[in-house]
Amino acid sequence: MKLHRVVVTGYGVTSPIGNTPEEFWKSLETGQIGIDKITHFDTTDFGVKNAAEIKDFPFDKYFVKKDKNRMDMYSIYAIYAALEALEHAGVDTDKLDRSRFGVLCSSGIGGMQELQEQISRFAKRGVRGIKPLFIPKALSNMGAGNIAMRVGANGICKSITTACASANDAIGEAFRNIKFGYQDIILAGGSECAINETGIGGFQALTALSQTEDPDRACIPFDKDRNGFVMGEGSGVLVVESLEHAEKRGATILAEIVGYGNTCDAYHMTAPLPDGSGASRAMRLAIEEAGLTPADIDYVNAHGTSTPANETGESQAIVAVLGKDVPVSSTKSYTGHLLGAAGGVEAIATIESMRHSLIPKTAGTSELGEDIEANVIYGESLTKEITYALSNTLGFGGHNAVLAFKRWEN
Repeated sequence: MKLHRVVVTGYGVTSPIGNTPEEFWKSLETGQIGIDKITHFDTTDFGVKNAAEIKDFPFDKYFVKKDKNRMDMYSIYAIYAALEALEHAGVDTDKLDRSRFGVLCSSGIGGMQELQEQISRFAKRGVRGIKPLFIPKALSNMGAGNIAMRVGANGICKSITTACASANDAIGEAFRNIKFGYQDIILAGGSECAINETGIGGFQALTALSQTEDPDRACIPFDKDRNGFVMGEGSGVLVVESLEHAEKRGATILAEIVGYGNTCDAYHMTAPLPDGSGASRAMRLAIEEAGLTPADIDYVNAHGTSTPANETGESQAIVAVLGKDVPVSSTKSYTGHLLGAAGGVEAIATIESMRHSLIPKTAGTSELGEDIEANVIYGESLTKEITYALSNTLGFGGHNAVLAFKRWEN
């Protein structure tokens, strides 16, 4: 079987720090965080006051008002990012073999806003109050399905649900499908829209969210005072294709995907293995598939959620695999935690870091915890040439997914 090299030729993003790759990167470059007071609903009765909401979403660019009646916002975010990615990559879908054009777009939760609204209608009005499109709007596969319908992709179409590792798993599965020749080009990433009463309330009940009121100190990955994550929303979608396919259509190549590691802690519903051994195995698998050694890795975009248990284990995993010198940062300090979309947005951050030879500082972090031995970049961003980078995502249920990227060189 012929193995194909797999490249990224474009991406689209809607996020708390920008709705284009250029806006998104500019915020990372200049240290502009997207965390602020929640405006989506009244937080009077909530201990959590901050989230990372999307600002100025350009709805009218691709959608009309009736689309909101047919789709939850997480699907709209997914379609937006996918269409932006195709435009960024210069893809003419009319020239594609549509049977070899796929979509792998994940969501950790799916249509949570629709779930909240329709369950509330049921509680008030009974079964007759439920709207007919409740289920299609709420399903977590409909982000992928709606993208495929919008762009006419007849190849593989899946939503892989592995909590916060979902988007990395989607990109990883896209990588493998193209590597082994099953598809030519795939839209891969994730989307999430869960900043509502139920989403915030549920994670608050789990004591997973930060209740720090200062937005600048709410999400502080690896800091000694970290006390929970900040919810974000949005979508990140990559155009992933074989090198042959990209070269044939004259595409600009942004990066190469060279490895993917996936493991499970099989330990606890929400807590990672204390020693980070599940994450470390996923990192090693990604490095091995890439044909690299740990010494080759120049940067790690960490899962880094600003939660104590997660980062103790992730720091140990990074040190166990890569040592104490490789630079590490968490871009969740800018975007908040986008749950099932995190890996898509962070893959874009990782590739942009490689292209600009700049590791964004971990914003908000001022003093590392005593349990953190990894070389976390904070205070100031680090100028550094990056040839190989890892992007880690670690999800509830013990899911660990790691992607290895290579800077593109002609």
